[in-house]
Amino acid sequence: MSKGILTVVSGFSGAGKGTVMKRLLESKGNYALSISVTTREPRKGEADGREYFFRTKEEVEKMIREDQLLEYAKYVDHYYGTPRKYVEDKLAEGKDVILEIEIQGALQIKKKVPEAVLVFITPPSMEELKRRLTERGTESREVIDSRLARASEEAESIDKYDYILVNDKVDDCVETLHHLISSEHLRSQRNMDFICKIQDESRIFKKGE
Repeated sequence: MSKGILTVVSGFSGAGKGTVMKRLLESKGNYALSISVTTREPRKGEADGREYFFRTKEEVEKMIREDQLLEYAKYVDHYYGTPRKYVEDKLAEGKDVILEIEIQGALQIKKKVPEAVLVFITPPSMEELKRRLTERGTESREVIDSRLARASEEAESIDKYDYILVNDKVDDCVETLHHLISSEHLRSQRNMDFICKIQDESRIFKKGE
């Protein structure tokens, strides 16, 4: 059984990355969504090991010291991070693990797991992003302006990603992401055992031997 691939997905708020990932997990097989650890209290309806792994501050700080997190950050006095063991166990099972996090965390993971695939999801234009944020009708003008300002900052780091995925039509975006991850399984660096096997077998056909 081949090892799974870790794919880290980021994108602007309003780019539709959550919808793309939900459709991918619903419509395609062999994917596992990475579950983060957090020190915040569970909200109504949330369960440990489903939405998050809920841990104490002391437990998470111990995980940080022991390098048990692939990445972590602190927001409003609470830690959020990606447990190394959960991801590695799923990859060992042959599952392709999908992780949705911010740019800071994505770049942390790339340092620790160079073979991870970083995908940035964006709308076709910033004007389209503004339209989507506005048409959601759930946020004030101030919040929308704040999200657009943050997107402007995030745009400076897009070139650090392996792939850029334009989310114009959701279904097309889902298919492209699926094919992208599938094709990564064929990358030569991920198939060195097979390559060595073929090279060894081919040597009996060397001219003169």
